[in-house]
Amino acid sequence: MNDRPGNQLFDAYFTARDMREVFCDQGRVQAMLDFESALARAEARVGLIPQTAVAPIEAACQAGHYDFAALGEAIATAGNSAIPLVKALGKQIAANDAEAERYVHLGATSQDVMDTGLVLQLRQALALIESDLAQLGDTLATQAKRYVATPLAGRTWLQHATPVTLGMKIAGWLGAVTRSRQRLQELKPRLLVLQFGGASGTLAALGAQAMPIAEALAGELQLTLPDQPWHTQRDRLVEFGSVLGLIAGSLGKLGRDISLLMQTEAGEVFEPSAPGKGGSSTMPHKRNPVGAAVLIGAATRVPGLLSTLFSAMPQEHERSLGLWHAEWETLPEICCLVSGSLKQALLVAQGLEVDAARMARNLDLTQGLVLAEAVSIVLAQRVGRDTAHHLLELCCKRAVAEQRHLRAVLGDEPQVTAELSAAELDHLLDPAHYLGQAQTWVERAVAEHSALTA
Repeated sequence: MNDRPGNQLFDAYFTARDMREVFCDQGRVQAMLDFESALARAEARVGLIPQTAVAPIEAACQAGHYDFAALGEAIATAGNSAIPLVKALGKQIAANDAEAERYVHLGATSQDVMDTGLVLQLRQALALIESDLAQLGDTLATQAKRYVATPLAGRTWLQHATPVTLGMKIAGWLGAVTRSRQRLQELKPRLLVLQFGGASGTLAALGAQAMPIAEALAGELQLTLPDQPWHTQRDRLVEFGSVLGLIAGSLGKLGRDISLLMQTEAGEVFEPSAPGKGGSSTMPHKRNPVGAAVLIGAATRVPGLLSTLFSAMPQEHERSLGLWHAEWETLPEICCLVSGSLKQALLVAQGLEVDAARMARNLDLTQGLVLAEAVSIVLAQRVGRDTAHHLLELCCKRAVAEQRHLRAVLGDEPQVTAELSAAELDHLLDPAHYLGQAQTWVERAVAEHSALTA
């Protein structure tokens, strides 16, 4: 029996395991300890501390040495996670080398430890998200090409419009993924930076050695040294959160489309089936869009979390009270929700089940009305726009009232047959001949994805 406290029941559904590992207690503590060991190496390189102090400090910078429950209790009193961790780190070092303990955390402040630790975690998170987005892009590109010429009803205001293709719809999802990948590449230089400012951001405690140490520390951690510490300038983190919000929303769009196409009344596209997937506790026939539910759920939850990040931006002076604290669990939770959404999107996209015959039947549900525009456009060139539009409108109303196919009604209308032959009408009322630039949009979306991936 698992008697560990916590909320684990839904984690496998809403969060990818590798992302949860990045932001679990072990991941958080190890990232802060990585800062401390890198700081010791940097200060030794510059000559501020003896080289002999580095090995004992590094040896103690292993998260497995620490009691996370005890740290959690201490945080409630200390007000942040770095204070009790640095204290525990000092004790760990002193037990083996009392001299080395004197040099731990020298010149740094708690927020340096926590923010840089967070950046190290975000670098891991970013790599996971970029990898999943690239894989999702590859899958969507393949599916878009596969269904480039598969017609289905376009839907505007949830009503049948003119025909589109499934490939074009998938290309729309692909384009959003590509743009998010571009945004992540663009923000990396602003996000993956060191936080190192000491008590009030001046690094005064390190004197003339401050900048050499900062440069060495950034090098040790393979982070960029920013123009200045950013203790209360949180735009870097909020920018990243915002892009994650865009990803969540784009995946939510994908999930919404899939769920609507899976509706019984449509039945055109389905998530992949599997034993026990999407069933009901009482209705044996149900096939629920459980993957789409995660995508829509994340798209619903992330904006609220993102609003917390925006609300926490106007932080006071050189160190914030409460607003900084509001970020601690917020951005990690956004990362976790987006990771879960990406995993589900990959499963859905890879195993997409398509019923092209049902699409064709659904296209004919209105008995040709979805192609009234196609006839009107051609007829307008012969009798004028207003006349053609009015004539087609009357024919459509007659088709509905008489429950006849539009082709039959048009064939009985002398004003139409005087201008359009039977062969022309047959051609105009074939959905496959009214797909416009659908293939071009697919080709362009795939090309843009390929250019980014190359």
